[in-house]
Amino acid sequence: MVLQVQGLTTSFKTDAGWIPVVRDVSFDVKAGETVAVVGESGSGKSVTSLSIMGLLEKGRSRIEGQILLDGRDLTALPDAEMRRIRGNDIAMIFQEPMTSLNPVFTVGRQIGEVLLRHKGMNRAEARAETLALMDRVRIPNARSRIDEHPHQFSGGMRQRVMIAMALASRPKLLIADEPTTALDVTIQGQILDLIKELQAEQNMGVLFITHDMGVVAEIADRTVVMFRGDCVETGPTPQIFTAPQEPYTRALLAAVPRLGSMTGEAWPLRFPKVDMGTGTIEPLPPVANTVQRSGTPLLSVRNLVTRFDVGKNLLGRPSGAVHAVEDVSFDLHHGETLSLVGESGCGKSTTGRSILRLIEPASGQITLDGYDVRDLGPADLRRMRRSGQMIFQDPFSSLNPRMTVGQTVAEPILKHGLATGAKARAMTADLLDQVGLPPAMMDRYPHEFSGGQRQRIAIARVLGLNPKVIVADESVSALDVSIKAQVCNLLMDLQERLGIAYLFISHDMAVVERVSHRIAVMYLGEIVEIGPREAIFGNPQHPYTRKLIAAVPVPDPARRGMRRNAEITELKSPVRPRGFVPPRRQWREVAPGHRVMLSEEAPQTM
Repeated sequence: MVLQVQGLTTSFKTDAGWIPVVRDVSFDVKAGETVAVVGESGSGKSVTSLSIMGLLEKGRSRIEGQILLDGRDLTALPDAEMRRIRGNDIAMIFQEPMTSLNPVFTVGRQIGEVLLRHKGMNRAEARAETLALMDRVRIPNARSRIDEHPHQFSGGMRQRVMIAMALASRPKLLIADEPTTALDVTIQGQILDLIKELQAEQNMGVLFITHDMGVVAEIADRTVVMFRGDCVETGPTPQIFTAPQEPYTRALLAAVPRLGSMTGEAWPLRFPKVDMGTGTIEPLPPVANTVQRSGTPLLSVRNLVTRFDVGKNLLGRPSGAVHAVEDVSFDLHHGETLSLVGESGCGKSTTGRSILRLIEPASGQITLDGYDVRDLGPADLRRMRRSGQMIFQDPFSSLNPRMTVGQTVAEPILKHGLATGAKARAMTADLLDQVGLPPAMMDRYPHEFSGGQRQRIAIARVLGLNPKVIVADESVSALDVSIKAQVCNLLMDLQERLGIAYLFISHDMAVVERVSHRIAVMYLGEIVEIGPREAIFGNPQHPYTRKLIAAVPVPDPARRGMRRNAEITELKSPVRPRGFVPPRRQWREVAPGHRVMLSEEAPQTM
């Protein structure tokens, strides 16, 4: 047995005394085995892993119980011995490699430092071993990249660097704390495959911390389910998925969006109502057809181009440009949800911001509710924004922490002169009620609300202007699975009641399948395929679309290994040299409304 956790209780010191956040948790990890610890935010997953590593602040935290590594109780060891164990016997991979890697030093130096400190190698030996490690984690062209800095790597490649550092000392136990959460789905699959392959080579135990049940089904031999600091259920992963015993486990699995659940459904479908405490699951009525295709589209985008200058030549002029959005065209009708999907850096968010002129496009035509958006002066642009609003990914950063919720929701109403005084307060109360929040909460501040509640507040704020189009930019991606379902249901309820059209920007294909009428797939700033939801998922034509769909982890252990990933590559750079003329594209109409990019001519420069 590599790791045995027995009766672990971790408490933090507060003004009110010691507060336990992990209570009486027990599990073990064998050599060559992967144990997943799952649960939503606040369940105690990460605190459990930090307790095992001995990384909690002394004096502010207290650990009770036993943490045995090869029979040695880590809680009884001095700091110096724990530092040695962390370097040799236990390693950890964190969620965001960019915050874990030193931006000043090259990746080769950072991997080599582990070998110098814990393996006693000289610099030449450490460099040779670093190259071997970079090859093992399949970083392309390792010899030419060893002296590059972290910012020169993509997110997936940075995570490979972290894995190389973690495995440099050949640890007995690897703790992976949400290592794929910040990665695109195609890269996520590659990292999971890499961890499994390296685990088999070294016969190490893996403790995998995650909230993603699809990842659990793909990688875990056994699963520990946590809820509010308690271990509520543990067992073999297939048993947890097929015969969960505890109400919370059943509720957690029921709330997970599943790719393929929309087969045969004509319109978007609400997620079932799930009570996480009792485990009760209540199907909700289907969404009515809200799309009005007759008449002029509510939003029309033609040949949209947005670029950002980069670098400078000897004359001080830009040496190139990021082609963030390139020749994008689509329509959005009343009551319709068009989803923009693709990996990070493909231009989804820039497209949404360009449409509302939060970023200035370089060229193209945008018509929103009759407004020629690119031709508007400041006063008309302000009026246009009553028709088009945006919900951002992180509500905590988009809500002013110094303003009460009531002030935040009322601000657009007051700024646009829609109401004042008591009438504005009454409108604010009604808006909060529409998004499922008690009006009595309007005098509280954002930090007093959960993530899901803060996103509801952000939705209430944009509803105050009665917009016809809402750009929802990754608006549910930061939320727990149960809260994500609730917010998606709220958006569909509002669409059914108010006829709002959504440009829904997301990388979560299972959620996109559930909420969309049509889907546009973006790659390197261009739409490569667009069509009805059932056509994109049922008959994908472009290789990139097929790659995206095939890479989605399925929350079913019986289908483990069915996911297939493409070759290990980084997303190509959208930076082009000065004078670059994009190639002309050819399209084919597969079926009415379903179009796919076919081929490209050779790029031209001038």
